[in-house]
Amino acid sequence: MKELESLVKNIKNKEILPIYFLHGAEPYFIDQLVKVIEDEVLSEDERDFNQTVVYGKDTSYPEVLSLARQFPMMGERQVIIVKEAQDLRLTETETEALIQYAQNPIPSTVLVFAHKNKKLDGKKKKLNAALKPYLFLSEEVRDYELPKLIQQELQKMGIKTAPNISNLLAEYMGNDLSRIFNELNKVKIILKDGEVLDEKLVERYIGISKEYNVFELQNAIALKDVTKAFKIAYFMGKNEKENPIISIVSVLFSFFSKVIIYHTLADKSKASVATALGINPFFVKDYQASAGLYPLKYATRIITLLREIDMKSKGLGANQTSDGELLKELVYKIINIDKIKVKV
Repeated sequence: MKELESLVKNIKNKEILPIYFLHGAEPYFIDQLVKVIEDEVLSEDERDFNQTVVYGKDTSYPEVLSLARQFPMMGERQVIIVKEAQDLRLTETETEALIQYAQNPIPSTVLVFAHKNKKLDGKKKKLNAALKPYLFLSEEVRDYELPKLIQQELQKMGIKTAPNISNLLAEYMGNDLSRIFNELNKVKIILKDGEVLDEKLVERYIGISKEYNVFELQNAIALKDVTKAFKIAYFMGKNEKENPIISIVSVLFSFFSKVIIYHTLADKSKASVATALGINPFFVKDYQASAGLYPLKYATRIITLLREIDMKSKGLGANQTSDGELLKELVYKIINIDKIKVKV
């Protein structure tokens, strides 16, 4: 992300803005910027007196702006960091106060808002205009962008990989960037000099079993590989804590929702499908194959079935079935979706 890299470079070069309003759906990049500001703006000695961290649920905009208007103690700057800023109440009065501060910020204060998991309200036009020079939008990384991002990080870390390892990590770990990069940092420490990260080492160091995990289950179901699907379901069901049914339902819901979208596309070229589904082109073939085995009416039934299993897993309808048993029921019904009745 070029904007992130540019901001980090400027901060390290002591080209500091008076306000940083970090917002958006992806918390990882916001956390990264906050960490850089915490570490780079003030020296270690200055931080004791002039670096303050508050949390949105424990404070208010008037209190934050009051802190920002104070002067640093025995130093040139103070840093005020508001974590979980999305929890701050933003009334009309507070909006106006924030606008006024943004139009005339205190030069000796670096005021940081970490507004996670959602964007600043776009309807507040005046506020967005006033904060425009200080906004950083942390957008969620789309599925098809993940492998490239992971590969770039692996290269930065100097980790050599076997082909398609970035695709494997993206597909098996989802878009939880904090988890992905934490695992890569662990791998960097563990890997021996000259060791190449391949599938076996991914399984050993990161814990992604190539054989028994939700994505292998998804692939087996997608291809109607009955033996493999039930084998995986059996082993996953033996460890319900590590394989909660709610997480499995979520992954399968996402997959079959995309199968439905695939069915509705007029243009089924690789590039068009990848864009429409928000996936890496590498995985288009998986959806093509699955769509051939699950026509639209059956893919739609599967979505209804997944909702049923989700409700059962949450105890609705006085359900007492274990996650392991629910998983076996789910696999059986999906693979035989053309033979069973589903309440719509």
